Amino acid sequence: MIQKVLIANRGEIAVRIIRACQEMGIATVAVYSTADQEALHVKLADEAVCIGSPLSKDSYLNIENIISAAILTGSDAIHPGFGFLSENAKFAEICSQCDVKFIGPTADMIRMMGDKAKAREMMMQADVPVVPGSDGKIADAQSAKKIADQIGYPVMLKASAGGGGRGMRIVWEECELEKAFLSASSEASNAFGDGSMYMEKYVQNPRHIEFQILGDAYGNIVHLGERDCSLQRRHQKVIEEAPSPFLSEELRESMGEAAIRAAQAVNYENAGTIEFIVDKNGHFYFIEMNTRIQVEHPITEMITGVDLIKEQLKIASGEKLSLTTENIKLKGHAIECRINAENPYKNFRPCAGTVSELHLPGGRGVRIETGLYQGYKVPPTYDSMLAKIITYGDTREEAINIMERALGELVIGGLDTNIYFQYQLLNTKAFKEGNFDTSFIEKNLEAILEQGEDDDAR
Repeated sequence: MIQKVLIANRGEIAVRIIRACQEMGIATVAVYSTADQEALHVKLADEAVCIGSPLSKDSYLNIENIISAAILTGSDAIHPGFGFLSENAKFAEICSQCDVKFIGPTADMIRMMGDKAKAREMMMQADVPVVPGSDGKIADAQSAKKIADQIGYPVMLKASAGGGGRGMRIVWEECELEKAFLSASSEASNAFGDGSMYMEKYVQNPRHIEFQILGDAYGNIVHLGERDCSLQRRHQKVIEEAPSPFLSEELRESMGEAAIRAAQAVNYENAGTIEFIVDKNGHFYFIEMNTRIQVEHPITEMITGVDLIKEQLKIASGEKLSLTTENIKLKGHAIECRINAENPYKNFRPCAGTVSELHLPGGRGVRIETGLYQGYKVPPTYDSMLAKIITYGDTREEAINIMERALGELVIGGLDTNIYFQYQLLNTKAFKEGNFDTSFIEKNLEAILEQGEDDDAR
């Protein structure tokens, strides 16, 4: 078993990993930037090492400093969390070279799935449905035009090394293609150091469904059901739930089998997520694989009873999976709301400042993941997510009711937040009925915000 884990991350995911390690008797090391000196993960860990100044490139993306901290503290493993270096093949490779276990897949697996065009090719070979499009990377805008003519508009240009909506453009007609290709490629080059692009047919108004995967070093792979992540804004998830209210049992089984094939295609090890889009007729298509733990992993834990972080630690320690797809039973319903420091009524402007007042909800069926405490200064340097509120009920209706109650109890003073915006989303007719897709927020944003202003006026 791993003896000491350095957590190469911050915020709520660092706190989440530290707690799992503590429960397993594993020592923990927090790393932090000078902006995070008073952060909760620093206070909870057994040891803490400063790795640089506030900018991510000088601290949480500084591979040399993180590896040095691991060696200095005698850590035999590093957990990258999500974001930052979690899908960085070079980092995973350096960990291995320094005899420090990277808690995640191998560098080769990260490279294969990190190249979205290559991943697409591999899924086609594994008989996993993919959206019609280019067979691989596209050389230039002229080549893109030829492919678009074949598959028909609208099309979506995507960065091969992309993620989080960057390097992505929807093109509705031929006259827009060249400009879109050049701007998307430039954005991808700046964001990922790789401007290569690929193309897919744009599936309009799909559901975004992802399957949680676990694999060990002995070739055993299981899935733990799906999460519906269709409520998004600018390709960023806002509310997630498990299981999906959209899938039939037959479709769930077919997608689960495809997710297993996708993971088997790369002999996947540790935790990962196979992401699909599903059209209104129930046709599903692979879009990417995330080779890390996801922000929304708690909702899967709630309906399966499996601690995914502990499973990651066991797999990294060389243990065989004790789980099989047959003995994983989905029970009840879970919902997660991401609470961000942002003002929805001012174009979601991010906010930094001191938490002057804090009351976290509790009671049956409520789980909180956060790094907040009263008096904590939220820095302006990082992602705006402050907390995740997760609720569980025997039914979807009960999980929604508990979430409404939990959001009503939640108080975060001193900062603008999206708490009430989340409440408004939950109370839309579309969400109550489970009848929404990835375009829902964008199409209905004005009406949702106006409803919030009307409620304030009353």
